[in-house]
Amino acid sequence: MQRKTDPLSTVQHRKIGAYLFNHTWALLDRERRTPEEDEEMLHAAHASRYHWGQAGRPVNFSIAEWQLSRVYSVLGRPEPALYHARRALDIARRAHLARFYVAYAYEALARAEALAHRPKDRDRYLREARRIGQRIRDRDDQRMLWEDLATVR
Repeated sequence: MQRKTDPLSTVQHRKIGAYLFNHTWALLDRERRTPEEDEEMLHAAHASRYHWGQAGRPVNFSIAEWQLSRVYSVLGRPEPALYHARRALDIARRAHLARFYVAYAYEALARAEALAHRPKDRDRYLREARRIGQRIRDRDDQRMLWEDLATVR
């Protein structure tokens, strides 16, 4: 929610949020990152979430929380990965977001639980993501989910 004293407009917040989301994704996609790039990735993901929080909608909040969970998983930090995955799921449920977003929140939970070495919880969340994912109508979205679920170990 934007404050009255905020020097940035809603449009500016959205533009910055989207830019930082994409920048974070570009860093995530790199095969190798320096420790400085890891820090940049983490800060960019948090900054993106902040800007979406100022000018976005629940779908933007959930996606940004999902991305934070992925960043923390990639960095090998299960506790904050779980925190942000739970936030993504809570937002998706409360806002009645499409199955795609709910399934991806479960993907994030499964990934974080795998990192935390809790295979029972990982498997439970994988099953839930698959159950919901089977009802996703868009085949490209469903394919993307299946590919990501296949990388959860």
